[in-house]
Amino acid sequence: MAASPVPPPRGDRTLAGTPVLVLGGSGYLGRHICSAFGAAGAEVVRVSRGAADGVDDDGCRSVRLDLTAAGPDELARLCADAGARVLVNASGAVWGGGERQMAEANSELVGRLAGAVARIPGRPRLVHLGSAYEYGPARPGTAIAEDWPPAPTTVYGRTKLSGSQAVLRAAAELGVAGTVLRVSVACGPGAPASSLAGAVAAHLAAGRDELRLAPLRDHRDLVDVRDVADAVVAAALAPVAAVTGAVVNIGSGQAVPVRRLVDLMIALSGRPVRVVEDPVLRRTRSDAAWQRLDIGRARRLLGWAPRRTLRESLRDLLAAVGAPRPAAAGAATAIGPRNSHGKDSR
Repeated sequence: MAASPVPPPRGDRTLAGTPVLVLGGSGYLGRHICSAFGAAGAEVVRVSRGAADGVDDDGCRSVRLDLTAAGPDELARLCADAGARVLVNASGAVWGGGERQMAEANSELVGRLAGAVARIPGRPRLVHLGSAYEYGPARPGTAIAEDWPPAPTTVYGRTKLSGSQAVLRAAAELGVAGTVLRVSVACGPGAPASSLAGAVAAHLAAGRDELRLAPLRDHRDLVDVRDVADAVVAAALAPVAAVTGAVVNIGSGQAVPVRRLVDLMIALSGRPVRVVEDPVLRRTRSDAAWQRLDIGRARRLLGWAPRRTLRESLRDLLAAVGAPRPAAAGAATAIGPRNSHGKDSR
């Protein structure tokens, strides 16, 4: 999951004092992105429906706004009032949302936002967080590069792709300095309970002895959420000409069996948890049994590579939810489908 650090090819040498506007700044990715920009010296304004107007404990200023209800004029005023030089779109609806909600948040909002940025004098750089699920299914063993023809089959993947395409059109046709980061599966501290890692962490923190899950057969490209935040900062610092209109994969570059993810979390907790893979709990969220991103472009354009290991990411996730830290690691007892070689299948 981790790789050797790569010196960043930075065009803007510093973010010190730079106004940065983060849409969806109270969400899972957004909180870490705000922290990363704050650590880089930027003046951060987070915007979300659940934010309370004012200055937060972390020094970021918060603005309350329902982004899906905001029109182009309101979005343009928001950027202009903040004096934003960098605009990050980390907003969006995730798997639990309905089709209409996902279309509004993942596609329609992004189109209005890209159009609004084009009208702002001294346009800010726009960094949009897309998703690896925009690519759709891939054959096992494939490393998905940015030139992979997108063919998502889920509503989430299709609406995220539509939003990313709006940013790319604005870059090509309206002169917006827009970049799309296609992010794989983020994990680490603060992972929501709607995610596999977040659900397992909550279970372990609650101290229950049995963990019942859908069959764990898939492989996922897992990247620490803090590494994702670092990638966003790197995109804001990269030479504008190099990243305008670019799609850049952000992931670990590895395909991890999700069964291994679950087993590692249980081992880190030190609790003898019984894992039941229940076929009745069928997988409904994803169209991809295999996910592994080629992250070579991120190294070349952003000077970015993931730094944190999967073990570190999961350890910090468990610590964040208050799961007990063991003196010695325990083991999981598996019940459910395994592949013919006796190994975990994704």
